[in-house]
Amino acid sequence: MEKEKEGILLESGTNEIEIMKFTIQGEFYGINVAKVKEIMMAERVKAMPHAHPAVEGIFKPRDILITVIDLGYYLTNESLEHGSRDLFIVTNFNKMTVAFRVQSIEGISRISWKDIQKPDKTLTHGDEGVATGIAQCEGELVTILDFEKIVAEIAPETTIQMSEVEQMGDRPLCDRPLVIAEDSILLQKMIDDSLERAGFVNVKNFSNGQEAWDYLSSIRNDEDLYEKVNLVITDIEMPEMDGHRLTKLVKDDARLKKLPVVIFSSLINEQMRIKGEELGADEQLTKPEIGHLVHVIDRLLERFASEIKE
Repeated sequence: MEKEKEGILLESGTNEIEIMKFTIQGEFYGINVAKVKEIMMAERVKAMPHAHPAVEGIFKPRDILITVIDLGYYLTNESLEHGSRDLFIVTNFNKMTVAFRVQSIEGISRISWKDIQKPDKTLTHGDEGVATGIAQCEGELVTILDFEKIVAEIAPETTIQMSEVEQMGDRPLCDRPLVIAEDSILLQKMIDDSLERAGFVNVKNFSNGQEAWDYLSSIRNDEDLYEKVNLVITDIEMPEMDGHRLTKLVKDDARLKKLPVVIFSSLINEQMRIKGEELGADEQLTKPEIGHLVHVIDRLLERFASEIKE
C-alpha cells in the first residue's frame, strides 16, 4: 500500500517524529515514517552473486530495480525462516530506494525527540551500534534503527566520499567557526575529515540539536558572538532535538537569525525541502553530497561576512 505522505507530515519545527513500528523475532524496532515510501507483501527476489550476506537480492515491482536487505539476518547474523506474511518496507533516503524484509508492521506512533534516548555505549558494538535511539511507544520499548548506517556498512560507496573533496586539490585554510549537530559518530567523523581536508580548521561538534542549541544559547549575548560561530550545519534525525527544531530556534532568535543554517540530511526530498524552507534553512543537501556541501559553505560564509559588515 502506498503511504499517504501528505497525511502524516508533521508541522515544521515541533521536535516530533512519527515512528513506524515493526517486529523481527518478536522484538520491536522502528523507522522514521519520513523514510518510508511504501509497504509491500514480500515477493520472490533474485539473488545476486558476491553480494553482502544481508543482501537478499533484487526485485522489480514496477519499473525500478530495488535491492532487498534481510533485516533479520543483518541484526542477528542468522538466517531466519522467511514467513508467508513477511513484508517489505520500501524506503527512500540519500536518493536511494531500498527494501527491508520485516515480519510484521505494528502501527505508527508520534513522539517527541526528547523522549528518544541514545543507547548506552555498553550495549553497542564498538563506538556505535545501529540504533538511533530507544523510545517507549504504547508501553513497548522500540529500538529506532539507523538505516543510513546499515546501508553505509553494506554498501560503503553510497555514503560520504572523501574523494569528492580530494578532487578539489589544495585549498586555503579557513578558521571561520562552524557548528555541526550530528548524532552519528560514524558520519560525524566522515564529515569532520572531509571538512578538514577542505581546509576548515575551526569546527565544533555536537551530538544532537539540543547540545548545539545549548551552546548557541550560551554565547548568543556575547559581544564576540560572530567570532564563535559563523555557520550551523545540522542533521535532521537526532535524539533530544531534531534539526528542524534547531533551525527554527536559530531563525526565530533575534541575535542568531543571521547565522546561515545548512540542513545536511539523508531525508532531503521535495516535502522535507518545503519544511526546511518554511523554517528558514539557507541550504538543504542530502548526505552523500560532501563536495557540494564544501562549495555551499564557501558561498554562505562569504555572504555572511558581507552581511555582518553592513
